[in-house]
Amino acid sequence: MISVEGVTKRYGPVTAVDHLSFTVDRGEVVGFLGPNGAGKTTTMRMITGTLQPDEGTVLFDGVPITENLIEAKRRVGYLPEANPLYDEMLVAEYLELVAELRGLSRGEMRSGIADAVEETDLHAVFYRPVGECSKGYRQRIGLAAAILHRPEVLILDEPTEGLDPNQRVEIRRLVANLGRERTVLLSTHVMQEVEATCSRLVILSRGRLAAEGSVQELLASRTGAARYIVEAVGADVGAALAGLPGVRSHTEEPVDGRVRVVLEAAGEEDLRPRIFAVARDRGWTLWELHRERASLEQVFRNLTLEDAAASAGPGGEEAPSREASDGEKEVEA
Repeated sequence: MISVEGVTKRYGPVTAVDHLSFTVDRGEVVGFLGPNGAGKTTTMRMITGTLQPDEGTVLFDGVPITENLIEAKRRVGYLPEANPLYDEMLVAEYLELVAELRGLSRGEMRSGIADAVEETDLHAVFYRPVGECSKGYRQRIGLAAAILHRPEVLILDEPTEGLDPNQRVEIRRLVANLGRERTVLLSTHVMQEVEATCSRLVILSRGRLAAEGSVQELLASRTGAARYIVEAVGADVGAALAGLPGVRSHTEEPVDGRVRVVLEAAGEEDLRPRIFAVARDRGWTLWELHRERASLEQVFRNLTLEDAAASAGPGGEEAPSREASDGEKEVEA
């Protein structure tokens, strides 16, 4: 559905996006992740046709969007992070204005607004001034404006930014529902949203692709071996566990008359059956046994920190050609 091929965007000496390539298949909900200044917003603006890349191409269904930019923009709905709205308008008036700017006919306008209001559940505020709406409803208004022309592609830039936990849950549910019939590219820093709504991830760092794949694939390929936490009462707990096949290293400490042992595994085998068996055979009292895996947040940090370290110049200084991480947000603002 979407192909980003070798795209580069510079703002003077600042390289915001650096030869970036990835694809989004039809019907996918893809999480678009990266630290601040990684180039996410610039990339999304190039996909929507708002910005033109200095190098490379954005394609929809294999056709460069520049061949018919107006038609490409008709296929996209975009909710920017700022979500600018006209506070003095009624919600109904604002959606009508957006429909007019989209060039919809009167019939298309009525049906498009009705469907968008239904999908985003705006009935309660439809005739209320935008300025009187809560932050959660304002995000819903922005989403309604993004989908009222029935786009195939939905680009969402931090849709839950500034919302309270209850509002986040509601918008997350809404995004998941919207993704059932559309291709969605979702930028967010909230990993729970990613795991709850996204079928695949694209992670940027310093304007480049750091990794892509499903949550499960990234966790499996990047987290390394598992850790096991064991608390037991018995003889030689630490030594016995350290000698189990598949254990690479261990640490131990006394805790309230028990021994707490942390095991680092050498492979992917689940060691819990072995640990339980040795505890049973030696007559230990087992207080705790669980397996830990690195979280998606840890994977994200590892990927982006690794890329930053690889891009550093001599002595750990950042290479002078890579200033986007510090400059992009200021330039885009």
